[in-house]
Amino acid sequence: MEKLVTSRLKLGIISGGQLGKMLIQEASKWDIRTYILDEDEKCPAGTIASRFVKGSRLDYDAVYQFGKLVDVLTFEIESVNVEALKRLKAEGVTIAPDPAILEMIQDKARQKKFYRELGIPTPSCRTCKSREDLAEMLENREIRFPFVQKLCRGGYDGRGVAVMDDEEDLLNWLPGESIIEEKVDIAREISVIVARNKSGERASYPVAEMIFDNKANLVDKIICPSSLSAAQSEEAVGYAERVAEGLKIEGLLAVELFIDSAGKIWVNESAPRPHNSGHHTIESIITSQFEQHLRAVLDLPLGSTRVKMPSVMVNLVGAEGYEGPVMYEGLRDVMALEGVKIHLYGKEATRPYRKMGHVTILSSTIEKAIEKAETVKQQIKVKSWNKSL
Repeated sequence: MEKLVTSRLKLGIISGGQLGKMLIQEASKWDIRTYILDEDEKCPAGTIASRFVKGSRLDYDAVYQFGKLVDVLTFEIESVNVEALKRLKAEGVTIAPDPAILEMIQDKARQKKFYRELGIPTPSCRTCKSREDLAEMLENREIRFPFVQKLCRGGYDGRGVAVMDDEEDLLNWLPGESIIEEKVDIAREISVIVARNKSGERASYPVAEMIFDNKANLVDKIICPSSLSAAQSEEAVGYAERVAEGLKIEGLLAVELFIDSAGKIWVNESAPRPHNSGHHTIESIITSQFEQHLRAVLDLPLGSTRVKMPSVMVNLVGAEGYEGPVMYEGLRDVMALEGVKIHLYGKEATRPYRKMGHVTILSSTIEKAIEKAETVKQQIKVKSWNKSL
């Protein structure tokens, strides 16, 4: 497969956010030409791609015509027109991960069914098409409070999820077909990223622990390696690998899991692409998740996932009360700290809680990295010259 790694290879990436940008940064090391499809000409990846193509990832014709331009096609987000991908695959375009996997992942109800068929523990759920269906289920005691509503399609970065502890919370009901999932008493949230290539070679990253900002409903920090016991880590990685093998994925699969208050591990959901919980791998692991994704989709030997140094990753999100052209405060002070690596995504405008970058903190111990991460959080602020109302 070495013949693929050449300046003549055209790699297409659907959507041009920060994941696409970081994927391009790795591809450029191998002299691969990169094409981006996105509606926004100023998207992060568009500024460094070999070629930018304007178009919607949800539009059949835009995705189809884009796919005809490239040799290998991948994506950095799940919401893509799958029908166009299926046609491209039928016409011989290499697409990884496979469109059938993407189609299943796009529907949370199908995801849950898949996990159950594999015998993997996942919170029980029921499909619900409307508020009327929900009222009937509650009346018949088929479901009961507390529960979690998750839209079957379109949820992303905490959106499309509503926690219903009692009847008052039904005011926050999200319109659309959903799954009604039992509310797990979550003690910890973790992630395992698995890579697999067409030859069947597989490599898993160490478990990363995700600390959430409940107000923003976004990941605040990623800690790797986690403080899980060896047995818990082995169990979590085992579940993620079973999902990857069940899908026969070619590329990366990020599997998010819960650990409940009794210590039981549950699979929550998966993403067939590079993932926010793997950004620390750029500096802390021998092979970053972005390089690994390229190796997997091109069916090249997978790289080592050994930890170089303990790390904590902190997301940089827009501060409350600011919206408009971005301005970063505190970068100079943070850059003076040893082991701090700053990544700014190149988004021109900020808004409250928008992901604008991340910082990875490396140290000799995870305790020292966590302590330094708190300093970084206090010093860096993502603001704007404009204050929002």
